[in-house]
Amino acid sequence: MKKTKLSFDKPLYVLAPLAGFTDLPFRSVVKKFGADLTVSEMLSSNALAHGSQKTLHMLEKSSLEDPYSVQIAGADVDIVRRAVEILNEQDGIDIIDLNCGCPVPKVVGHGSGSSLLLDLPLMGDIIKTIKNTSNKNMTSVKIRLGFEKKNHVDIAKVVQDSGADFIAVHGRTRTGKFKAAVDYDAIREIKEAVNIPVIANGDIDSYEKAKWVLEHTGADGVMIGRGAVGAPWIFHQLKTGTEHIEQSLKHEIIMEHFDKMIEFYGQHGVAMFRKHTHTYAKGYRGASVLRNEVNSIDDIATYRSVIDDFFKNSEMTL
Repeated sequence: MKKTKLSFDKPLYVLAPLAGFTDLPFRSVVKKFGADLTVSEMLSSNALAHGSQKTLHMLEKSSLEDPYSVQIAGADVDIVRRAVEILNEQDGIDIIDLNCGCPVPKVVGHGSGSSLLLDLPLMGDIIKTIKNTSNKNMTSVKIRLGFEKKNHVDIAKVVQDSGADFIAVHGRTRTGKFKAAVDYDAIREIKEAVNIPVIANGDIDSYEKAKWVLEHTGADGVMIGRGAVGAPWIFHQLKTGTEHIEQSLKHEIIMEHFDKMIEFYGQHGVAMFRKHTHTYAKGYRGASVLRNEVNSIDDIATYRSVIDDFFKNSEMTL
């Protein structure tokens, strides 16, 4: 089996899984322009174990995605084992990641996601099950700092002792969801407490913030999710060490994203790209006019022509 091309010698720049956004087209774009690692949208181990075709389709990856991580959620050891056995049959996956951080009520209600932070022995058993069953090169875990109260060091040590190769830390508790201030000090405390690599996550929305988080936490990398939506070039900035992004490169990336959406989804990609167009247009002169215009366009060529002209010629407002 080939070795994962994943090195922690330099800071690792990772695209966080984000439901509804980090699909194959978006992942392929950030990978092309600088991300070191991409992660699938979170998949239900139950759906995998029961052979859901929709879920299996979500495993599909771009040829650029090497290495590639698949994130699963689950709360039952036997079902997780079966899900991993299904993943073992799939080529092109280098890492299986266990989600222990999702705060969404539907996920938490099933005992998955951040619910596992309430039962560290079970969390440890599931990590060990993945590690012992998987034929992939690495096992990783995504955590939060705790459920209601922080017990982040205890959580991280269980992750390490259960055999995970690295850990991604979202610097909030489950109760903090996505609103509370991110505790980067706690991420640093985890980094100081464990021997496995630590990836920092949470509110990293600019080149400057990413560099600061790396320095402040001592983390081995940063994981960026919402901060990359509407600004996937953040990975290019980090990879090249250049804070300024030329308008021409932004234009190229946006058009690449649109083309990949059409390639993957066909005609339906037009409607799906509207939310991305709205986000990309923020800060541009004429953004509201563009948003109104694309909302009524269904034709692929017309849509492409309109956004191509807009992002090539419009200027940012000061």
